[in-house]
Amino acid sequence: MANEFIGIGWKFPIKVNARGGISQSSGPERIQDAVWVILKTALGERVMRPRFGAGVDEYVFQPNSPATRAALAAAIKGALLEWEPRIDLEPVRVEPVPGEPSQVLVSVEYRLRATNELFNLVYPLYLEEGVV
Repeated sequence: MANEFIGIGWKFPIKVNARGGISQSSGPERIQDAVWVILKTALGERVMRPRFGAGVDEYVFQPNSPATRAALAAAIKGALLEWEPRIDLEPVRVEPVPGEPSQVLVSVEYRLRATNELFNLVYPLYLEEGVV
């Protein structure tokens, strides 16, 4: 029953498997792939769904400030709440990386509605260009 709710689809990123077909994912891995797709899709990238995605790449050249991190967290939370109905979103945190002034770690916690399992996805993102 839970797999019917979660579904089966192409793995993200799209890969060719050993048999020459497209790799697929199902279960919790399918949800994680969907979250990655939402995070990595720029706003306006999909012609028929211009509001789809979180638009995280728009923050790449922003300063690593508390305001930028809060705006990034809000964009991710809003996109996941709108586009991924199979999860209940827990906290979305965007935190600076000590010693790395241009990097933040985005931590997304979510529960699968079908099974109540808790998952955490961590996404490293560089905000400022050329800071070493």
